Amino acid sequence: MRVVIFNYGAGNLFSIQAALKKEGTMPTIAKTGSKIEAADALVLPGVGSFDQAANVLPMEGIRDAVRSGKPILGICLGLQLFFARSEEGSAQGFSFFAGCVRKLPSSVKVPQIGWNTLNLEREDELVEGLPKDPWVYYVNSYHPETDGRWVVATSQYGVRFPCVVAEKNIYGTQFHPEKSGSAGKTILQNFLRAVKK
Repeated sequence: MRVVIFNYGAGNLFSIQAALKKEGTMPTIAKTGSKIEAADALVLPGVGSFDQAANVLPMEGIRDAVRSGKPILGICLGLQLFFARSEEGSAQGFSFFAGCVRKLPSSVKVPQIGWNTLNLEREDELVEGLPKDPWVYYVNSYHPETDGRWVVATSQYGVRFPCVVAEKNIYGTQFHPEKSGSAGKTILQNFLRAVKK
């Protein structure tokens, strides 16, 4: 299975590449849209700036591929790019989901770094096999603010926010599955299983 991980100056490229390789895929890292057509799935990794990523990514190529049915997984910043805008900057995201990205409240330490629990809100193939209230690993200062059928799970950190979204071929996690132990491994396996369908 050919998975393309986009490099937009974000961290964590090699962590997600290693995690996907362990699951039997052939992940490659790309800076342009030249590998999109040959890919079985796309991954937008975490950590970085919303504007920097939106200005560097081949936005139209990715948008067209996703609209044609190619599966995509957005992690942390990658998930935030699924929305039209972020308080972090002025660039335009993909607008796959209604809503926007907000900064975590000042009542908590920002960024959130460490383990937190997921509250599963509905069933979805991405979270299949997870235990009740699984622990996952976060590094984030911003969070999606959205409400809709695509919200699969939420977390609480100063505010309750969506942390897993899924709709058709679009999947996203606000946390880092590649750093989230057995729960993260299950989520990555579920994503790859969905890609094979």
